[in-house]
Amino acid sequence: MSRLIVLVLCGICSGSIHAADLFEIAPDLWDRPRSADAVLSQPAVRQAVALYLARPGMQIVIYHDYGQTPLMQAEELKNWLMALAVDGARIRLLNHTKPSEPMKIGILP
Repeated sequence: MSRLIVLVLCGICSGSIHAADLFEIAPDLWDRPRSADAVLSQPAVRQAVALYLARPGMQIVIYHDYGQTPLMQAEELKNWLMALAVDGARIRLLNHTKPSEPMKIGILP
């Protein structure tokens, strides 16, 4: 029984670590033309890239809504990150947000 409690607590702690490494991208990024400066001026992008660079072996994950437009936005963000020297093989796209939620970016092992 005590081993089960320890495993559950480890899982809860692990989940909170991942939640702390997840950042919302402001929807207004898509309301204007993008540039490298516009992408890097997003606090969420800066924070995720800083964690990615500080933790070797991690991947950047872009969480987007279902549908063509959110997927295209996620692909565009991935392309901007690759243009800014992030390894494209270490960027994943996941359609894992609710329809009313903004796109999120984070890091995972």
